[in-house]
Amino acid sequence: MTPFGARLRELRAKRGVQLKEMASALAVSPAYLSALEHGYRGRPSRPFVHQICAYFNIIWDDAEELQRLAQISHPRVIVDTSGLSPEATELANRLAETIRALDPDTIKAMLGQLPPKP
Repeated sequence: MTPFGARLRELRAKRGVQLKEMASALAVSPAYLSALEHGYRGRPSRPFVHQICAYFNIIWDDAEELQRLAQISHPRVIVDTSGLSPEATELANRLAETIRALDPDTIKAMLGQLPPKP
């Protein structure tokens, strides 16, 4: 599941909206919406995030947060380490190889080591 997918599912549950109902209102298939929630589809487009915001009547900071979550929710990331140190390339490859085995606490700790996103 992606950060965006988790938030979308949370919004639906909080408001008691069924997947089929929301999909119909947004003119997408329930399968697409389900795949988006589960992280089997790439990040949603900006216009689609706006549609979701309008559907849930989300404005201002909450809408910006949903868009931010969409931006960081691509389930298949490509890391370009060309021109970086050998250690950077090793790190990217080791992370790709081992990320599924990391427990949630380790992932949170690693995220905490990264500088804040501007």
